Amino acid sequence: MDDTDAPVPTNVLGLSPTFTDPLWRVPVRLTPVEIDLLRTEPLRRLHFVAHGGASALSTLQSYSRLEHTLGVLALVAHFRPEDQLLRAAALLHDIGHLPLSHTVEGTAGLDHHTIGAQLLLTDPIRPVLARHGIRPDALAAALDGRPPSPLTNHTGLLSLDHLDSYVRSGRSAGRLDTDPAALLGRLTLTDCVVSADHEAAATLVSLICAEARLHTSWDNVGPVSVVRRLARQLLDGTPLTPAGLSRMTDPQLWSALDSCAATRAESAMVRYELHRLRVTTGRGGGHPDGWDFSLRKIYRSEPLVAGRRLAASAPDLAAELEVLQSLPTEFRVWWS
Repeated sequence: MDDTDAPVPTNVLGLSPTFTDPLWRVPVRLTPVEIDLLRTEPLRRLHFVAHGGASALSTLQSYSRLEHTLGVLALVAHFRPEDQLLRAAALLHDIGHLPLSHTVEGTAGLDHHTIGAQLLLTDPIRPVLARHGIRPDALAAALDGRPPSPLTNHTGLLSLDHLDSYVRSGRSAGRLDTDPAALLGRLTLTDCVVSADHEAAATLVSLICAEARLHTSWDNVGPVSVVRRLARQLLDGTPLTPAGLSRMTDPQLWSALDSCAATRAESAMVRYELHRLRVTTGRGGGHPDGWDFSLRKIYRSEPLVAGRRLAASAPDLAAELEVLQSLPTEFRVWWS
C-alpha cells in the first residue's frame, strides 16, 4: 500500500490502527487479538449477512451484521475500554448467525448462540484465542451472560448489543432525531444495564417501540415468512444440510435458491415482485393458498432512568413499552 493513501478510519480489516464507528463516532484503538479476529472467516462472513434479515428486501435496513458487531465493540470500548475479554466477546457475539440473520433462525433447530459457541472451539477462531491467551470457556461464559455483563444479560433490560441494534436501525429508517454521539454522552451503565436521563430514555424507548412495530409489519413479516419457507424447501429438496445452510452468506443463499427448481420462481418473486405479497393478522384466514407465520419474539428491552426501572422512575415510558405486548405475533401470508 506504499503507493496509496492510508486506510480510512472505517476500515474493517484492522489495517488502520484505530477504527472509528460511523454511527457512534467512537475511535477504537484495536488490540492485536481484535485485528487477528477481524481477519478470520467467521468475522469476514458477517460483512455479507444483512443485520435486518429479509426486511432488507423491503426497507433500506441493508447494513451488515459486521457493521453492528463493530458498533457493539465501539460501545464496549467506550464504557469498558480495559476489559479485553468483553471486547473480544463483542467482536464474536454474532458469528453464529445464519444467512439473513434472524430470518431463518430456528429452521431445522438451528440456533445462532449454539453455533457461535461451537465456532469458538474450532479453527480459525480457536488458534487466535490461544495465541493471545484467551480461554474459550471464559469467552463462552461472557457471551452467555454468566455473570451478566453490559454486552449480554437475561433480565429484559437494555444491553449494549441491543442499544446498537435499536439506534442503528433507527438511523437507517430516518427515525433518529438525536445525534448518536450526543446520545451516547448521556448514557451510563448501572449494574451492567444502560441507564439514561429521562429525555435520552424517551428517545431510546421510541426507537425500541418503532423496532417492535417494524418486526410486526408487512415489511418484515412478508419477506421473512417467504424466505423461511424457501429455506425449508431447500433443505427438504436438495443435498444441503442444516450445517451447510448455517454457514452460508446472503448471496450464497440466494444463489442456492435460484439453483433449486422448487424454490427458483418464488425466490425471484420475493426479490422482484414483493409488492404482490399480502399479510393479515391471525392464523388460518386470508387466501386459501396462503400460509401461517408466527414471530418468534418481539424485543422490548428497557433502559433505566437514573439507575432505576421505568415503572418507578418513568411510568410514562413504561406504559409505552407495555403497549408492545398487544402487538400481533400470528399472521397469514399469501401472494396476490
